[in-house]
Amino acid sequence: MKDIITNNIEVLGKSDDFDVSVSLQSESNNLQIYDVHFSSDSYFSPHPITLRWKIPAINVKGVWKPTTDFSKRIMDDWELDHMESRISVDSPVISIFGHNDDNVLTFACSDPINTTELNALYREEDNCIYCHISFFTERHHNINSYKTQLRIDRSKNHFSESLSEVASWWSNFDYLIPIETPDLAKTPVYSTWYQFHQKLKPEELLLECKIASSLGYELIILDDGWQTIDENRGYDYTGDWQPERIPNMRRFVEQVHNTGMKLALWYSVPFCGKKSSAYQKFKGKFLTEEHRWAPVFDPRYPEVRNHLINIYINALKDWGIDGFKLDFIDEFKAYPETVLTKEDGRDFSSVNLAVDRLMTDIINSLHAIKPDIVIEFRQKYTGPAMRKYGNMFRAFDCPGDSVMNRVRIADLKMLSGTTAVHSDMFTYHKEEPLEIKALQLVNTLFGVPQLSIFLNEASENELSMINFYTRYWNTNKDILLSGKFIPQKPLANYPILKSYTDSKTIIGVFDNYIIDFKEKTEQVDIINGQLEEKITLSSSDNYGGYHCFIYNSEGEKIKEYDIMILIGAIQIKVPPCGLVQLKKNNNI
Repeated sequence: MKDIITNNIEVLGKSDDFDVSVSLQSESNNLQIYDVHFSSDSYFSPHPITLRWKIPAINVKGVWKPTTDFSKRIMDDWELDHMESRISVDSPVISIFGHNDDNVLTFACSDPINTTELNALYREEDNCIYCHISFFTERHHNINSYKTQLRIDRSKNHFSESLSEVASWWSNFDYLIPIETPDLAKTPVYSTWYQFHQKLKPEELLLECKIASSLGYELIILDDGWQTIDENRGYDYTGDWQPERIPNMRRFVEQVHNTGMKLALWYSVPFCGKKSSAYQKFKGKFLTEEHRWAPVFDPRYPEVRNHLINIYINALKDWGIDGFKLDFIDEFKAYPETVLTKEDGRDFSSVNLAVDRLMTDIINSLHAIKPDIVIEFRQKYTGPAMRKYGNMFRAFDCPGDSVMNRVRIADLKMLSGTTAVHSDMFTYHKEEPLEIKALQLVNTLFGVPQLSIFLNEASENELSMINFYTRYWNTNKDILLSGKFIPQKPLANYPILKSYTDSKTIIGVFDNYIIDFKEKTEQVDIINGQLEEKITLSSSDNYGGYHCFIYNSEGEKIKEYDIMILIGAIQIKVPPCGLVQLKKNNNI
């Protein structure tokens, strides 16, 4: 059964169980916001309801979703792999973009906590794009009312601007106000994971910290392994979180602080391993015991939430740490065996709402002790709801993949507002040539760089390269993190990235593309994030004279001269992964 409603939006799946209304709440400048309301006089078990509308497929090049990585192509309506969003997975937004990167249509839902499914699909019968958002696609507890909003933007902005405006829209809802981002969240990070894995050795870590601090890194994330002497890459011992491998954790944290570094600890929040004492204590209070890694805590029990909250409070108080990497939040969900009722000691029936309660209580408790605590989440749990609890969002794991790292950083930045977006840790084979190693670093520069390599085993040239670009990043982080960000050519994996303020522009070119030079700032930096030994600028206007500085990937200045940027093209020779700095010179 279906009804046609406001502005050609269809409601699919209606029944007599509850009413569905969609009304236009506001409209201006190609922006429409609709109120969506499901209601009944009595409690009902909601079933899937879909809102659908179509647009002509005119000047449509691709479809952007929060975590589709390299796949931003147009999908057809017989491809039924819809995008899912909920509190700890993705964000309820899709952007259709044109051949010039302009927005064709961006739509978003104001509810990022409950589960929705979204898509924008091409129908060959009429050459239109059919957009939809579906509610209650997973089992849901009984309700008598549900309200949300649908935002549809048809403006001709750059698609990244339309996405940034969605992020701002979300942050204006009282239930989605982001936490502040402290300075420590905006500093380069050393992570132990890709090099040490679980084989953490305190004396080696302290040496790494000393070197990392000298290079401009200010935070070390101690990943999996600190809490157990088991090295099987499993989660059998999660749940208790005692520092078996580093028994005097407070002393170790003090030693790290003495190197100039701060320290954050990793926790796999949902998992309770069967070899932990917590497993026996909370038997019967799991969302599932059939998970491939470990049983999953049920946060709908107050005692489970208190257990988890106290773990983090005690770590902060007892050990004096500076932050947390809270992992695997997306594993909190309704499993086939999960009973969705509020009974038997559960004070929530909804898993999603219980996760919101848990994470809110965690961040409030930690903030009461240390207001500038840093909390890292990684994709996919980096949506607007997660901005309420975290201030560091990291690109999902992509070791050795510089292109994927760049793409994921760019995708994250457009929806993260003032929340610091971090790269995945760059790492590389020790026998790679220096300029290829440098590719791993320069592809992280539009986020906050994280590294995971053995610095004590790095060559002098490697350390010079890391030092140069880390210092460069620290000097320019306000532009790279807070400037106007424009990612270009999403279907080509963002080969050109730009961020600028009133005084300076930074451009990264990561493939053999011509840069369309339109810069009006006094300073322009161009990062040659490729192995080509040149960059090419094309201009449709006369910009006049600049003094040009050329640096190699180790920061050595190899050339300095004056150039004119006039109508036409100009080529600048620069080493692979080198840097061009242009400073306006009105005297030439």
